[in-house]
Amino acid sequence: MTFNFKLIDRDGSARRGEISTFHGKIQTPSFMPVGTYGAVKSLSPLNLTELGAQIILSNTYHLMERPGAEIIKKHGGLHNFMGWKKPILTDSGGYQVFSLSKNRTITEEGVEFTSTLKGERVFLTPESCMQLQKDFSVDIAMVLDECTGYPVDKSIAEESMQLSMRWAKRCRNNFSSENAALFGIIQGGKFNDLRDESLENLLSIGFEGYAIGGLSVGEPKDEMNKVINHICPKMPDTKPRYLMGVGTPMDIVNAVSQGVDIFDCVIPTRHARNSYLYTSTGVVK
Repeated sequence: MTFNFKLIDRDGSARRGEISTFHGKIQTPSFMPVGTYGAVKSLSPLNLTELGAQIILSNTYHLMERPGAEIIKKHGGLHNFMGWKKPILTDSGGYQVFSLSKNRTITEEGVEFTSTLKGERVFLTPESCMQLQKDFSVDIAMVLDECTGYPVDKSIAEESMQLSMRWAKRCRNNFSSENAALFGIIQGGKFNDLRDESLENLLSIGFEGYAIGGLSVGEPKDEMNKVINHICPKMPDTKPRYLMGVGTPMDIVNAVSQGVDIFDCVIPTRHARNSYLYTSTGVVK
């Protein structure tokens, strides 16, 4: 496999590393701009390269909806479709299980969505999710998981986490690529024992990297930080650590100090389009 992670230096819990992928290397810590439908809004691939972006995140569920897997395959994969030569990570659609909760039904088999574009029913399973990401020829794929909201009862968080772990195993069994890595996603809400159990399950399955999911869904900052501070030191030292959906400057600094390597969020480009500017003295609007 072409995927590899090398730890270069430390400062306390903070780490500096290098992820090697089929489409190039990523110096960590690294932030991933989000191109949900295969393009980062208001920025061209050249703009992103000039700004120093090393990797882009796109979304499997939304790409399945538009433009569709067949069109991407006809272009020879997502890199050619986007005109982007560097690494790509695709989220599985697990966040859409949360964000589109009014339009979906969850079963053991997978998730059935009502298409926001056509109104028809769309079914996403661990197996089909893996096939889509293989068809897209991405560098890093994510397992299909259920992302719960906030607040959530512990019994519901536990049931959801267990389902995500069963899906993770099915994803692992159906994803094998010489040119791509598969990351597992730790779930369990704000409950440390559930997070620990989730991580143990994922470690027993075995992945090329591990992500902290289910945060930035409405919880207070202190609760988010408590989860990160608890679980991050327990994550494998030799694998990349990915904090999903978190991207304000202060959140990134705090998470890097705990040992997180990669991040993604729509906030930077969304706020820029709405005339926000981050500065060392605060946000200018």
